[in-house]
Amino acid sequence: MNFSVKNGTLYIVSTPIGNLEDLTIRAVKVLSGVDLIAAEDTRKSKILLSHYNISKPLISYFSYNERERIPMLINELKSGKSIAIVSEAGTPGISDPALGIIRNAISENLPVISIPGPTAFIPALIASGLPCDEFVFAGFLPQKKGRRSSLERLSREHRTVILYESPHRLLKTLNEIMDLFGNRKVCIAREITKKFEEFIRGNVKDVMEHFSKHRIRGEFVIIIGAK
Repeated sequence: MNFSVKNGTLYIVSTPIGNLEDLTIRAVKVLSGVDLIAAEDTRKSKILLSHYNISKPLISYFSYNERERIPMLINELKSGKSIAIVSEAGTPGISDPALGIIRNAISENLPVISIPGPTAFIPALIASGLPCDEFVFAGFLPQKKGRRSSLERLSREHRTVILYESPHRLLKTLNEIMDLFGNRKVCIAREITKKFEEFIRGNVKDVMEHFSKHRIRGEFVIIIGAK
């Protein structure tokens, strides 16, 4: 099938979450063909683009500059330029600021095309051993306001619950899960697709004991068994 990048189109491009070889062939073609790439982390994107010998104009697009970037990017699209949005890692729009530019492009009746690819929570869920026919993805919990109410709501779910968590909050979150969910079956996936990829499976107490004895490093996906 012949492929060509379309003028005036916003491409939402999924990029590797660790292993650079997880970039799809179609994503390579899009990144090679667009006029401009807007990246959440330009330093990491440069590493990826260099790996695939892609040389394209690159600008930053993240939560602190999206208000000023969105009008500029929309004007570029209206002028006929094609733009790819990439997150720091994974699928743009999943726990990152890409939603703003997507909504604005749609409101302006500009074409938006999603290029599927890596995201952390799907491989974590599949390898967890917990039911994956029905699930709730909640991303990162609020750090302060609304945190406990969010967990209380999720504790009543009859579906598998998926959270993202950082290393310095992991034990706190597991303690809160124990308090509100009880000693459920869980799986903690760490560093998905990377060199130190690891799955810790068991009930909440087992997992808390494990991490109390080991240095907590990396990025985590928490999979919680249904009620």
